[in-house]
Amino acid sequence: MSLSTHVLDAVHGRPATGLRVIWHAGDTVVTRETDADGRISAFGDTAPGVHRLVFATGEWFSARGQRTFYPEVSVVFEIVDAEAHHHVPLLLSPFAYSTYRGS
Repeated sequence: MSLSTHVLDAVHGRPATGLRVIWHAGDTVVTRETDADGRISAFGDTAPGVHRLVFATGEWFSARGQRTFYPEVSVVFEIVDAEAHHHVPLLLSPFAYSTYRGS
């Protein structure tokens, strides 16, 4: 069905707007940028298999005059049910991050 993400800046308690995210799914590579609410509502149709979201956190922090320990965050996950919606949120700070399968 589809894949989405939502990135929150945990330090400032705000959405992480303008963060570049790259979706790798087999031979498919799609690049999007988070909107004003820190969201990318859809990358495209999903298929079963291993997928990767790469969040360009280094460039995002650098543009805000901040340093970060993580120049990028790569989240690798497996989609079994391609008919389901998959949501991968990221909670971000310069020295930590967390993610989970959302809804």
